[in-house]
Amino acid sequence: MQNSISFCFLLFLTISTVSMASNLQVGFYGQSCPSVEQVVRKVVYKAISQNPGLGAGLIRMHFHDCFVRGCDASVLLDSTPGNPAEKEHPANFPSLRGYEVIDEAKTKLESQCPNTISCADIIAFAARDSSLRLGGIYYAVQSGRRDGTISNISEPTTNVPPPFFNLQQLEESFKRKGLSLEEMVVLSGAHSIGVTHCSAFNETHPYYPSLDPSLAKVLREKCPNYPSTNANNDPTVPLDFVTPNKLDNLYYKDLQNNRALLNSDQALMTTPPTVEMVRKFGSQGGVWANKFANAMVHMGSIEVLTGTEGEIRRNCRVVNYYN
Repeated sequence: MQNSISFCFLLFLTISTVSMASNLQVGFYGQSCPSVEQVVRKVVYKAISQNPGLGAGLIRMHFHDCFVRGCDASVLLDSTPGNPAEKEHPANFPSLRGYEVIDEAKTKLESQCPNTISCADIIAFAARDSSLRLGGIYYAVQSGRRDGTISNISEPTTNVPPPFFNLQQLEESFKRKGLSLEEMVVLSGAHSIGVTHCSAFNETHPYYPSLDPSLAKVLREKCPNYPSTNANNDPTVPLDFVTPNKLDNLYYKDLQNNRALLNSDQALMTTPPTVEMVRKFGSQGGVWANKFANAMVHMGSIEVLTGTEGEIRRNCRVVNYYN
């Protein structure tokens, strides 16, 4: 089975592994809704069994949510009159997937534990469950996040690193969120699953001529009309053509063989420190998986709302005022 678990790391992480200021904790819903993680996992597994690409989408959703206003589920909010939301930004639309999975989990949880589980925590659980289902990577999710009430289409521009960034720009972007250079390289490994639009790369990119010739040939066949002036004609291709639905360390081997599609990925091969990391993770899959789990926990603590901050949305797409 292509998506079978290849390895499983049981990481019982404590609050000390992330910012103490986050006030998150493992088992936050132990008394108020003890079935929450099982409910989310069941919904996520069902969705991935029908479409493995949704697993990649849910991991990416967690990343895009945490990098804008912290992990507060602002990426889930729909636009309102006069205020287009984050999900309408080109970084998220139309490529970000999995909203319906979060909706289904939220609906089930509201029926069992009304006004209790935040949408932000559901995203965090769903990302972990996707990592487990597609890569065998398990980690304990610290929860207790609250949902934000603001979502603005302009904010991803200055917070979500685009695929054309160079290494310095990437490092600065992650550093602003409290993530290290190694964590940046580690989290980039999520690009071993999922797809990218043809518009994200083309033969005008400086690194394109250095691509593996066999991959370049496939890309020309898959994306024959790029650059294109038709925004509705934007095919997708897998980021990893060998194991596109398996979260593994093949990504780092692809980097070393000039098989990375995005400039932001190939950029990891431009400085000695990051090249060393790429080589290590390419040869030591277990080491990478362990660090990926820890980096996901750390990322999940970025600028979270806790306690009486924010709210617990009844519907993940709208703030309670409108619901």
